[in-house]
Amino acid sequence: MIILRKETKADYRLVEKITREAFWNLYVPGCTEHYLAHVMREHKDFIPELSYVALKDDRMVGSIMYTASKLIDDEGGFVDTITFGPVSVLPEFQRLGIGSMLIWKTIDEARVRRDKAVIIYGHPKNYCKFGFKSSRDYNIASMDGRFPYSLLALELEKGVLGSAAWRYQESEVYNVDADKAEEFDKTFEYKEKRYQYSQEEFKMSRRAFIE
Repeated sequence: MIILRKETKADYRLVEKITREAFWNLYVPGCTEHYLAHVMREHKDFIPELSYVALKDDRMVGSIMYTASKLIDDEGGFVDTITFGPVSVLPEFQRLGIGSMLIWKTIDEARVRRDKAVIIYGHPKNYCKFGFKSSRDYNIASMDGRFPYSLLALELEKGVLGSAAWRYQESEVYNVDADKAEEFDKTFEYKEKRYQYSQEEFKMSRRAFIE
């Protein structure tokens, strides 16, 4: 049985350990996502109401975190949105639907909160099943005016994105300081940084844009 509940302060360090295990060597040698989780909670954009953990047989095995974000149009208008990430599941418990449970649960909670839309960076094959579409379908560009393959959007309020030309502004907390992340990582047990093929796929998706 999988139990989902809101994160508490007592969970913080364990969530960071789970996040480290989930992302280690996945996108780059090592990872910084556990440091992101660490600093996110003190940031003004953090949404604690949507921070959940997953437990299996009383063992914490996964987590999800959200921040506030926004869409800005060319005339100065905006729509407040939300963004999730990191979504973390211990490697030995992946592909059991735990990450999906965390996403579905928090999307439902976001609708109750009357959030307008969820905007994320992620691989489409992982997120289309939740209703995410290419940001290009909603005319949502990154702040530099391009349409990344990995930029995805989910309307929670139908039609809220209308027909405007938008630019996505994510929280500045995602601009992780690599040096500080490296120092933070030293507070954990040593893990070897190494190359694996998933890092190539990540680089390809980051370089892909939609016309």
